[in-house]
Amino acid sequence: MLDAIQWSPELISRYDHSGPRYTSYPTAMQFHGDTGPLDLLCALRASSDAGRPLSLYVHVPFCANICYYCACNKVITKNRDRAQPYLQALGHEIEMISSHLAPGQVVEQLHFGGGTPTFLSHDQLRNLMGDLRKWFTLLDDDSGDYGIEIDPREADWATMGLLRELGFNRISLGVQDLDPQVQRAVNRMQSVEQTRAIIDAAHALQFRSVNIDLIYGLPLQTPERFAKTVAEVIAIQPDRLSLFNYAHLPERFMPQRRIADHDLPSSADKLSMLQSSIAQLSAAGYRYIGMDHFALPDDELAIAQEEGKLQRNFQGYTTHGHCDLIGLGVSAISQVDGLYCQNNSDLNLYQQALGNDQLATKRGLHCNADDLVRRAVIQQLICHFQLDFADIERGYGIDFQHYFSDVWPRLQQMARDGLIELTQQSINVLPSGRLLVRALCMLFDRYLSEQSQQRFSRVI
Repeated sequence: MLDAIQWSPELISRYDHSGPRYTSYPTAMQFHGDTGPLDLLCALRASSDAGRPLSLYVHVPFCANICYYCACNKVITKNRDRAQPYLQALGHEIEMISSHLAPGQVVEQLHFGGGTPTFLSHDQLRNLMGDLRKWFTLLDDDSGDYGIEIDPREADWATMGLLRELGFNRISLGVQDLDPQVQRAVNRMQSVEQTRAIIDAAHALQFRSVNIDLIYGLPLQTPERFAKTVAEVIAIQPDRLSLFNYAHLPERFMPQRRIADHDLPSSADKLSMLQSSIAQLSAAGYRYIGMDHFALPDDELAIAQEEGKLQRNFQGYTTHGHCDLIGLGVSAISQVDGLYCQNNSDLNLYQQALGNDQLATKRGLHCNADDLVRRAVIQQLICHFQLDFADIERGYGIDFQHYFSDVWPRLQQMARDGLIELTQQSINVLPSGRLLVRALCMLFDRYLSEQSQQRFSRVI
């Protein structure tokens, strides 16, 4: 089975290093300031000429309350008026970007993230979607994948009805943990009733998919408590579930400094939580997609993986990796063919740039030929747990073993350790290696030796 996982404490101990999550290759760590608005405009024109479909990501950075674990780009404020100048700048960016694209480029995928997108008022959400529909070609027959992240504390049935009316058909809920003691320790009090009410509304309003995010490794979590949370979430029956490892990096993320080190679970307890959660989810019929993601067998991600069509980008696992991804808003990242670029992460500088009729592109990179080869290899392994060398050789005109001669001995060691099956023609990730697929991908990352491992989360 594609989703089979074999738990191996020995291999986990040996390969559980810190490393990228590979929502892109090269990763955002390689972005530099030599890439700016002109690079993006050239890439957009090429996208227009090619007529490629689009995926839009819209970043709404505002949150009313701070969650201590959070590492997102956010603005904490209870002043809802702060959203209006941001939305004005965002609307201008939407207009400017769209002017370099063709009307026939359909938006197959749309995602609102943050922050808390439902921080916006109903009128603001209506106006923002109105701007998007005015300047981009959005689908109006409910066939697109149009999703939004929801904080159940910031939404109700009326909000859900509005979102469905505006064309959203997928939601993702941040839950993290349902235990009150853990919630208090991370400053996110959220009852199971609040979560269930939003999901009941989603089902009644015929949203196509519901995702729930959980985090293991938070303060005061224990294997027993977290198992109870997972059981309660399974009872709610989301279509997809993400199970993230909490990366405690207080030197990088100031809110995490409010979490006491002595409250964090031990490494052994974190592994126990993960192992138990996998067993619970598997018993409930969820398939392991990879990289912390689970889905029911009839979910589009599971089907795409079976059919060899699953891809990965800055929005995680996706069935729309063939689209050019346009990031809108502060800190948002775009991927247009071989170009990556990111907007300024400073809210004031983002708004200032748009106020001066300039795009807010701050940094990025152009993929070179080597980047494209390695990107294809990592994408295939992280999405499908297998790689046929002939596909890479045909696509990029290389001899795989010769090109990756420096990697070959380490691949052989992984094969001896039982993580992969290695032949002269292919790599197949074995059940004992699927949880550690990031460690395999890291072998093909040319930049990794130049980066501090402390800037990444651990593989498990």
